[in-house]
Amino acid sequence: MTSNHQRIAALPIWTGEITIQPLKGGLSNESYTVSDGGETYVVRLGQDFPVHHVFRDREQMAARAAHEAGFAPEVIYTEPGLMVARFISGHTYGETDVRANLQRVAGLMRDFHRKMPLHVSGPGAIFWPFHVVRDYALTLKAGASRMTPHLNGYLDLATALEAVQEPLAIVFGHHDLLPANFIDDGAKLWLIDFEYAAFSTPMFDLAGIAGNALFSRDEDEALLAAYFGAPPTPGLIRSHAAMKCAALLREAMWSMVSELHLDAPGADYVAYTGENLERLDKALDDYQSRFGKIA
Repeated sequence: MTSNHQRIAALPIWTGEITIQPLKGGLSNESYTVSDGGETYVVRLGQDFPVHHVFRDREQMAARAAHEAGFAPEVIYTEPGLMVARFISGHTYGETDVRANLQRVAGLMRDFHRKMPLHVSGPGAIFWPFHVVRDYALTLKAGASRMTPHLNGYLDLATALEAVQEPLAIVFGHHDLLPANFIDDGAKLWLIDFEYAAFSTPMFDLAGIAGNALFSRDEDEALLAAYFGAPPTPGLIRSHAAMKCAALLREAMWSMVSELHLDAPGADYVAYTGENLERLDKALDDYQSRFGKIA
């Protein structure tokens, strides 16, 4: 029995003999399903990662708030570095699912952004992707990353992408909208994984949805129209296209930092860095073909 299995088995919440199975897919955490007395739960293990601005007490607060607001499964137990939530039996989205359910996803995010501030508590953490990129650059320079020669270019790009952002109302966002963080149980669409949840612009979540699911230009505009309730202005369209680039830059730099500081089982951070840089190049080419060379 592994140390994680032993820790899970020793939790004081179980009612009888339990069955523990690993859940695959995480790049920075380890998760397991636990069957106990006819119920199934997800146990999520992960330490604080200050280099990624991830603090588990914030994640646990956001997960509880998301349940109270009706977006996430119930959290039934927490302790430092560990959270237990009810398992949602349903279909985990892939890229094609997000595109096929664009209107539904947009409505979910509009509701999430509007309702979550009524349920979150504690200090108001902020997620500003351009600050994250700049802080990642400091971490990478300090760690003598293999990507250090490219950092000044990434910083210049971040500054240019930030400059074309449309001012929008501050919302409480998710900020990690990979397709697999949407689960459809047939009647309801759920959100999971709140490591990066904080206050920010809604544009980052909208860009994350589109970029992670490989939206076309038409799908980008349909997402914006569905979220804002009106055809998007040229400024919103440009802002969204720039934020798609920024989201991919942040994800690529997340992976660069992870190369230095994380060691999740089965994670290939070098390959993930390359994958996101390729996506960034394509997104930049698309942006510049529409709006001209980024400053």
